[in-house]
Amino acid sequence: MLIALLLSSCSNHTSKNDATLDLTTLFETSNGEETAKYSDVVDFYKNLANSFPSIQIFEVGTTDSGNPLHVITFSTDKLDKDFENAFLATKYKNTLLINNGIHPGESDGIDASMLLLRDLAQGNIDAPKNTIIAIIPIYNVGGALNRNSTTRTNQVGPLEYGFRGNARNYDLNRDFIKTDTKNAQTFNYIFRTIKPQLFIDNHVSNGADYQYTLTHLFTQHNKLGGELGQYLNRNFMPQLEDSLSSKGWDITPYVNVFNTQPEVKGFSQFMDSPRYSTGYTTLYNTLGMMVETHMLKPYKQRVEGTYELMKSFISIADAEAETIKTFYKNDINRISASDKYPIRWAIDSSKTTTLQFKGYEGKIQESNVTGKNRLKFDRTKPFTKPVTYYNYFKSTDSITVPEYYIIPRGQWEILDRLKLNNISVKEITQDTLIDVEVYHIDDYKTRNSPYEGHYLHYNTSTTTTKEKNKFTKGDFIVNTHQDGIRYLLETLEPSAVDSFFNWNFFDTILQQKEGFSPYVWEDKADKLLKSNPALKIEFDNKKATDKDFEKNWYAQLDWLHKKSSHYEKAHLRYPIVRVSR
Repeated sequence: MLIALLLSSCSNHTSKNDATLDLTTLFETSNGEETAKYSDVVDFYKNLANSFPSIQIFEVGTTDSGNPLHVITFSTDKLDKDFENAFLATKYKNTLLINNGIHPGESDGIDASMLLLRDLAQGNIDAPKNTIIAIIPIYNVGGALNRNSTTRTNQVGPLEYGFRGNARNYDLNRDFIKTDTKNAQTFNYIFRTIKPQLFIDNHVSNGADYQYTLTHLFTQHNKLGGELGQYLNRNFMPQLEDSLSSKGWDITPYVNVFNTQPEVKGFSQFMDSPRYSTGYTTLYNTLGMMVETHMLKPYKQRVEGTYELMKSFISIADAEAETIKTFYKNDINRISASDKYPIRWAIDSSKTTTLQFKGYEGKIQESNVTGKNRLKFDRTKPFTKPVTYYNYFKSTDSITVPEYYIIPRGQWEILDRLKLNNISVKEITQDTLIDVEVYHIDDYKTRNSPYEGHYLHYNTSTTTTKEKNKFTKGDFIVNTHQDGIRYLLETLEPSAVDSFFNWNFFDTILQQKEGFSPYVWEDKADKLLKSNPALKIEFDNKKATDKDFEKNWYAQLDWLHKKSSHYEKAHLRYPIVRVSR
């Protein structure tokens, strides 16, 4: 069901900057040991908005906790108090959306963003001229309210923090496509209202020990593609690394390993499929990155590093705003004009990058706990070594882009998600016959254990038939010539990694609803074979070449039933059809 969206502006621009108002944060008064509580974060931004006309605070939609999501904006231009109209200024400015607290135990961005907006509002740092900044202060409100001091087993500080699961124990950084949560539904709405050209999601990393406080996880540049993907890899990312290095903050790509030494075999860039935040934002050609601070560095150091990273990011983005806006628009048009679209990716080992990686020596030694081998890093032995980084990917499967899809009106779960994403749909006004392409599910694998409330499918394969189908008044046509084309292709193509099919939205077609009783079908099957000599030859050949089939009388009857007019058309038939360009 579509969420009801409550939109309100909570700022009061009539008040002046009150010099007596204390905008010092708990992070600062605790000398970098503590992070603010949810209620204190909201109060901080309300006070900031009441004191500075450059700051506005909006309540948007709701979350599984029952609390709203907040969006805080900074702009040198006065923005409209209505949320849906506030970002019309992006006609000549870019917008950067910063997301914090998707995993509230990873609270670095929550505190760093409070410092950033306060310093921008007070004029302590240079304000961007060509960029509007929008911040979600805490995305996982339910997790933020569930504070503790123990669940971040691998992390140093802060003293208390929120829990990774939301109010319904979902990991929100797996929910951007399936949108099981109200949080994700509201985020979809926020993102498609703001339509940002740039995106940052603040996190804390795990995996290995090394010297860096900061690592970056930019969206995979081949997958982003086009001019924007090249610009990200060749220009924006190197500029960010150089800017931080000049300030004494070395940064490296996210160290994508688990319980291994990154220098031994190197490591690959993380492939951010659309279930993740930067994978979802890529569907709209947004230049995005996750900040991944290192879990074993002091909390104060991590927050300060996140603050400096966001400052550098904003400075580069603002200086190159026109270039980014141009590439953003060009790539939307490029995808819309393309005949093919890649839906699966793999590492291209023929192309690599060599990093001068700053790590710690690791060794394998006997565990005092298990008596088996364990990995231990030695911080007294830092090193700088060349490490192979696999940051190029190639497409392993693609689809032909259709002119449009047709969605039966009964698929309301799918239609609701399209509406949340501002996807334009057109209702069929009268019954009609249309030549279409129909997918039939050939094969798929399914996870053996639950994953974020689903038993996820993968390695899905299909065959296609061309048919003339009847569609009724009230069914929907979805044209691919719109800025949400990538979202449509990644969700409606069943073989795509994070398709709605793979997220179990169409599992009802995988179960046959009508069958046969063998004692009845035996006689009908006999008549079928006698009336169809070609089928009889095919049947006999299959028995002759397939020993398991020849031994299984029920499999033989079932095979014949599927060849007959009695077999239901809905079984394994994907209900959303395509019309070719």
